[in-house]
Amino acid sequence: MEYLNKVEAIARMNELSASQVPFIFVIDYDAQRSIVMPVSEVNPEECLFDFGSVSNAADAKTQNNEAVQWECTFPSAEAYRRSFETVEKYLQSDAIQLINLTCRVPIQTNLSLRDIYCRAEAKYKLWLKDTLVCFSPEIFVRIEGDEISSYPMKGTINADQPQAEEIIMNDVKEAEEHQAVVKLISDDLSRVADKVWVERYRYTDLLHTNRGRIIQTSSEVRGKLAADWATHVGDILFSQLPAGSITGYPKAKTIDVIAEAEDYHRGFYTGVMGWCDGQRLDSSVLIRFIDQENGQLYFKAGGGVTVRSQWEREYKEVQQKTYVPIR
Repeated sequence: MEYLNKVEAIARMNELSASQVPFIFVIDYDAQRSIVMPVSEVNPEECLFDFGSVSNAADAKTQNNEAVQWECTFPSAEAYRRSFETVEKYLQSDAIQLINLTCRVPIQTNLSLRDIYCRAEAKYKLWLKDTLVCFSPEIFVRIEGDEISSYPMKGTINADQPQAEEIIMNDVKEAEEHQAVVKLISDDLSRVADKVWVERYRYTDLLHTNRGRIIQTSSEVRGKLAADWATHVGDILFSQLPAGSITGYPKAKTIDVIAEAEDYHRGFYTGVMGWCDGQRLDSSVLIRFIDQENGQLYFKAGGGVTVRSQWEREYKEVQQKTYVPIR
């Protein structure tokens, strides 16, 4: 598939949206490599997608219905702690207030990337042949009419533990982390919207995975766009990148700290994917993500870190998020 640079991707998105040609987009974390393609031109032998109301995968099936075999080689506790301590010094100096720290986890499974796509249950799904699969629960940005909305997701807990929802909703660290990301997303939307408000704050969703059930907390932030948004939708979307929920606050500084603390390049992980037809736009953050490098599969996962965070707890959360949503 053809990859576009940032300037090319923005121009292509603006052109297709203004002409009301339905198209998909996949943008990497650095916003330097993008796929922008009319829905009618997507080859299902190379790319499968399901973005809710738009999909090319209605007939996609897998022959592999075996029980999921799943082995993870997590970074050592010592390696994770070193990365954590790198971001911790910036948090303690108040240079940053929130940061999303991630790592990559080699996995062994009896499923191919395409098998995972076909069997996973998720709001948003993407498969790129021999490259990646994503089964994301997190909405990034939606546009309908003259309103833009974003749905930052922060906070995860094992749903099977007693009083799980009460525990996460009363957790001070989780509440502060969520408050920080909602402020960041509100600031980002204010760059393109005239009026911004929080429609819903810290609501919960229940997710089913191959390792049990989890509860995640999200919020809904909305704003008003100019009536001609479709003619410059590429500029609007790229102005929000990288997503606030997977960087931190303040965003510019956390991007630098992430580059220092993480020992790999994120690539398409924590980028965004979605579709637009010039009347509506729907997109998701590329989390719950597996990619393939030299024949090895890597699950990439992480979580928000604040000054109240403890490295042992964050290390456990990374392990909890390394799942596939297959019952």
